Amino acid sequence: MKSVSGKQLCKALESHGWLLLRINGSHHIYGRLGAIERLTVPVHANQDLKRGLLGHLLKQAGLTEADV
Repeated sequence: MKSVSGKQLCKALESHGWLLLRINGSHHIYGRLGAIERLTVPVHANQDLKRGLLGHLLKQAGLTEADV
């Protein structure tokens, strides 16, 4: 799995219909209209997300590695 920063993942989520609901510190919380799902993306000074977290967030968002 390629390395992706929190900022890059946020851009990918927004381009696939996810809306930024709020920012709590360095965590960006995304949601979709009419859906219960919430994604919390840590954005820490352009650091890459760990593989397990990235895979989990992509799975929840319904995205693949190619979408990022």
